[in-house]
Amino acid sequence: MTYHSGSRAMQDRVGVRDLADHVGRAIGQGIRPVAAAFLELQPMLVVGAAAPERGAEAGGGGSGINTGPGRGFGPAVPGGGSGSEDDAVPGSGTGSGSGAISGNGSVWASLLTGQPGFVRATGPHQMSVAGGLRAGDPLTDALATPGTPVGTIALDPRTRRRMRLNGRVRPTPRGFAVEADQVFANCPKYLQKREVYETVDRTAGVPRSGTELTSSQREFVEAADTFFLATVHPHGADASHRGGNPGFVRVDAPGELSWRDYTGNAMFLTLGNLAADPRAGLLFLDWTSGVVLQLTGTARTEFTPDGERTVRFTLAEAVETPAASPLRWSAPAYSPANP
Repeated sequence: MTYHSGSRAMQDRVGVRDLADHVGRAIGQGIRPVAAAFLELQPMLVVGAAAPERGAEAGGGGSGINTGPGRGFGPAVPGGGSGSEDDAVPGSGTGSGSGAISGNGSVWASLLTGQPGFVRATGPHQMSVAGGLRAGDPLTDALATPGTPVGTIALDPRTRRRMRLNGRVRPTPRGFAVEADQVFANCPKYLQKREVYETVDRTAGVPRSGTELTSSQREFVEAADTFFLATVHPHGADASHRGGNPGFVRVDAPGELSWRDYTGNAMFLTLGNLAADPRAGLLFLDWTSGVVLQLTGTARTEFTPDGERTVRFTLAEAVETPAASPLRWSAPAYSPANP
């Protein structure tokens, strides 16, 4: 099954079911050679999942933040590993575990970085990551739990290409692997081009959390031209990209964000996931300083009479980490598709 009921409902509302069926044929379970080659060139990967609940230890909003060292995970290590815009859905499942989202943990998007080759295909249906999340990242426990459904996106600003791989986690001695349920690429719409990057000697700062955006975080969000969005459905997870000219994301209140949903590939996987489960995680990256801002909460889609869509996000918790990424990218050239 390519689409679940949430995606189907969105496709029918917009009248694009036939187009979605056509586009959905591009979703496969295998990692083709061209996709494998693309992965090995990337210095960063975004992962989205639901964090397992931690009972009394859970942070505000039930985020399940791990404030101590993460069960064998630390910063991504250099070297190779061994071993619309809209979005993705249930697969047959090749990983261990049931693949069902358990509990009511918050959904987060997290960033991993490393030297090219730290992400690679190690089989026709498996992607391996050498290293893992920095200590204290909300998804540390999720990536250490076999069978956790995850969504991933590898985005290359240099070529304005992106690839998404969704599946289930299997921890490995050097990091983790994802047994693929879905593998597919997206068009370059709304991707800003950044020509080059350099790796800077930085030490990630102590994460700071809160339940409302500070004034500086509000400025950060409203100046962004890109963010990443993690969503889930009853049997899986997905990570996608949203882009536009600075200001395309609005901060309507300290705990409320909104953005217009631009025309995408007609699959409506992200919005379909939100129709089935409103939990969502957002990740904003400062492409120069390496600051990462992770937000978790819930999101809903609103339609105007003329069919325009706006997504409204309600914040439960924000985690800001200074110098979380060692990558410093060049200034962007905005996508000609941006409204």
